[in-house]
Amino acid sequence: MKELVHESGCEDEFYIESAATSREEIGNGVYPPVKRILDARGIDCSQKRARQMIIADYQKFDYIICMDSYNLRNMERIVADRDRKYKKLLDFTDTPHDVADPWYTGDFDTTEKEIEAGCKGLFEFIKKQM
Repeated sequence: MKELVHESGCEDEFYIESAATSREEIGNGVYPPVKRILDARGIDCSQKRARQMIIADYQKFDYIICMDSYNLRNMERIVADRDRKYKKLLDFTDTPHDVADPWYTGDFDTTEKEIEAGCKGLFEFIKKQM
């Protein structure tokens, strides 16, 4: 998403962060196969460390996007979605569904394509709201 925002030249209008919905990866860097994909795209994630979503994030962000139903349930456990900020990434595409987790599927290429399509759809949606 940050790459799309940067390419459009509207970084001043966006604030983007990422957070986990569970505790198991807190403090860890980006998973090595994902890091290789990001490196190939020229995206530096060397300083990125996992953190868990907190209640204050709900007030801080206009949209809180997750990859799948499992994470959506976890987000609801952290803070109820009173303002309807929670969305699944692929809901912004023509084929809404959960992003398949490559941790289980081993298919990082499909996941990369789905995330890219979701980010493009989300970016277009937000631009229309501005």
